[in-house]
Amino acid sequence: MKTKFKVGDVVSWNSEAGRVSGTIIEVHTKDFAYKGYTHHATEDDPQYEIKSSKSDHIAAHKGSALTRG
Repeated sequence: MKTKFKVGDVVSWNSEAGRVSGTIIEVHTKDFAYKGYTHHATEDDPQYEIKSSKSDHIAAHKGSALTRG
C-alpha cells in the first residue's frame, strides 16, 4: 500500500543538493500545471507540493519519492 500524506506533514526527499525536508502545503489528485509542465496525479497516486524548510522553494513530488520526517 502506498503511503498517503496530508497537508502539514513533514517529509524529506533526495534532490541534486542532497536530502531536503519540508512541509506539504497542497495535495493534488488531478493533473495540474506546475513550472511549465503538466504533472499527472490521481486519487490513487497523488502528487504533493512541498515547501522546503530551508528556503522558500516549492517542489512537486509523487508520494513514492517522499519519506516521513
